[in-house]
Amino acid sequence: MLRIHGLNKLSLVDYPGLMSAIVFTGCCDFRCPFCHNSSLVLDPGSQPVLDVDDILSFLQRRRGMLDGVVVTGGEPTIHDDLPDFIASIKDLGYLVKLDTNGSRPQMVRRLVEAGLVDYIAMDIKNSLESYGRTIGIPGYDTSAIRESVEYIRSCGVDYEFRTTVVAELHYEENFHGICRLIAPCRRYFLQTFIPSQDTIAQGLSAPSRSDMEKYLELVRSYIGDVCIRDSRD
Repeated sequence: MLRIHGLNKLSLVDYPGLMSAIVFTGCCDFRCPFCHNSSLVLDPGSQPVLDVDDILSFLQRRRGMLDGVVVTGGEPTIHDDLPDFIASIKDLGYLVKLDTNGSRPQMVRRLVEAGLVDYIAMDIKNSLESYGRTIGIPGYDTSAIRESVEYIRSCGVDYEFRTTVVAELHYEENFHGICRLIAPCRRYFLQTFIPSQDTIAQGLSAPSRSDMEKYLELVRSYIGDVCIRDSRD
């Protein structure tokens, strides 16, 4: 059952070019050590549950003031009733952005084919050979990641790919692998990891600015539209 554990009533940055609200679902099938939403991933039952009708009532009142709704997590696509929830948002006239880790391409396809999403942001955690280490699941089968990337690139919905760069997890050779996975693509963001006390693992650090610039130039040799931004994961 879809549970909503958070609502950010106004964001100017999470849906490109639009004023949006952000809805946070609980639970995730990854265990990325750098995740800032650790409570939603590791112990969603400890977090307050928001009433779906209250959220929809809020969105009803904000029609004409907000342009879109970002559905994030956790990982939204692991919830089988996600399409019903998003359909209720669409019925209010909002554009919807989906944040996903790409682990459930069948759900992404279902949402797109039903006309329920207008923008998709997929996290590319690392090059495929380093995926398991980066998401905290050794030996992870990356076939779903490949399928999601290929589908998102071709489905006709606007999208971005993005990677949160962690000094201990990402190296120059990883970005060659990432680019071979996602290029050509519409746009790609390198997000600088920001250490905090709320991440799943401690002891991780941000890459240096010089390393980020080096990775940026490397990626530009594969992908035209790429830039650096701070991570809000």
